[in-house]
Amino acid sequence: MGGGMEYNKNKWIEEWGAARENLEHNFRWSRRNLAIVGIFGIAVPVLIYKGIVKEFHLH
Repeated sequence: MGGGMEYNKNKWIEEWGAARENLEHNFRWSRRNLAIVGIFGIAVPVLIYKGIVKEFHLH
């Protein structure tokens, strides 16, 4: 009654999923990772905050 529902696994998607599941075990800090965290985790939020505060004081 519910047959014909087989599917083919995509090799690349399965590899990506496995890598994502094990990310916390395989992650290593590097200069590049520190730079990305510094830019998007600290610099961008600070710049957005300063821009909002500056615009608020102009009004």
